[in-house]
Amino acid sequence: MLASPGAVTTVPTTPGRSGPRDRLLGGHLPFAVAIATAAGLRVLVMLGYDTAQLYWYDSFTYLNTAVHLEPSGAFHPAGYPFLLRLLLPFHSVQLIAGLQHLMGLGTALMIYLVLRRHALPGWGAALATLPILFNPAFLRLEHAVLSDTQVIFLVTAALTVLMWRERPSARAAAATGLLLALAGLTRTVAVPLLGLVLLHLLLRRAGRRRVVALVVAGTLPLAAYAGWYQQHHGRFALSGSDGVALWARTMTFADCSVIRPPAREAVLCPNGTVVDAASEYVWAAGASLNRLPGGRFAHNDLARSFALRAIAAQPLDYLREVARDTSLAFAATPVRHPLRVSPALTFPVGSWPLPAFPLIDQVRREYDGGIRGMSSVEPYGNLLGGYTYPGVLHGPLLGALLLLGGLGAVGRRRPALLPWATAVFLLVAPIAALDFDHRYVLPSIPMACLAAALAAAGLSHRVRACVAAGRRGRRGP
Repeated sequence: MLASPGAVTTVPTTPGRSGPRDRLLGGHLPFAVAIATAAGLRVLVMLGYDTAQLYWYDSFTYLNTAVHLEPSGAFHPAGYPFLLRLLLPFHSVQLIAGLQHLMGLGTALMIYLVLRRHALPGWGAALATLPILFNPAFLRLEHAVLSDTQVIFLVTAALTVLMWRERPSARAAAATGLLLALAGLTRTVAVPLLGLVLLHLLLRRAGRRRVVALVVAGTLPLAAYAGWYQQHHGRFALSGSDGVALWARTMTFADCSVIRPPAREAVLCPNGTVVDAASEYVWAAGASLNRLPGGRFAHNDLARSFALRAIAAQPLDYLREVARDTSLAFAATPVRHPLRVSPALTFPVGSWPLPAFPLIDQVRREYDGGIRGMSSVEPYGNLLGGYTYPGVLHGPLLGALLLLGGLGAVGRRRPALLPWATAVFLLVAPIAALDFDHRYVLPSIPMACLAAALAAAGLSHRVRACVAAGRRGRRGP
């Protein structure tokens, strides 16, 4: 039977298997226990550290932009500083961390609600949220003044709105476009997701009104921000670092005897400086880009031109490097990449002072006078230090989730297709544009969980249908 317009494609569940309490709660008891426990763990994190985690230099550029509210000419667009600006009257980085912990819980709640909407049983939908709720990497990210938690929340919200009904309304499409635009203004890697969702609507023949609503609501905020950026930096763009990042990506394979760049770009060829990860070339003082006068971001357009020329001349080398770095996401033992970065699968115990730098002093004066280096607080710190999260539940689990989601995405009208494609994009795009980083992997995990759960339910339903058909065939007409 065909579903009526606006109905959600559901997967039949087996009735009569739940106890009285589970029926009373509508099947939500497993998730209620999980999210209550996860909320308690986040309270423990707030108690276990005396302030939010502040990273040099990202956290302080975000806070500085929030105070002065103008687009940065370097890496970070101002989407996250807009949120920090709203919280400026409270002058508290701890409040930022608290709000982000709520975002983490909200992300898991949205995943759960979408899965229940698609008729998954309560235990199955709750199971899909556990990596988000209990992976220390997520909790530590939520406790840091970094934009990643906001991106994860906005992308999850966008897909929640779009997938709430089988055939989304024009209003839902517009809300999805707006949420993805906000995600793109938080981290530019999310901007192409608008194109991915647009392709999804076109393939599903969603109708002109929905397509137009998505495009208008998604592009207007981006265009307005680019115009604002142009007023400050003379260039219609969202950031001034895309070329610098892509140039750094090419430094792991670029061979100028093959590329043969023109003289003005040849100054960006590898010059013998070797570092342990592509992203480190952005900061390596001896790298060719950093030897040019005016600073690295003053040569963003030149760097982009060189990088595109290098990729066109050495496409297989580029793909090899992207594939090699992507494989790091699935390692059973998390890999240090770059070597100076430790994978965040534990809660550290100790003290971490801030470096002496004028920008830190300025942000302390203008945003929060209590800004200081973070320290663990006892007895909560030791409790957190004893919390273990096996590496196999990080990299290998992500691989399994993507494999299962990919299987469920095959064929027409598979609800797992869009979240699976989103997860793959969020995993690979930062690596293709710059480098692998464990932080950059995390936004893909909620979408991978959503896709895998939908895929598992769909595959289970098809297996049961095949078994039932076989039994009917054996019984005969």
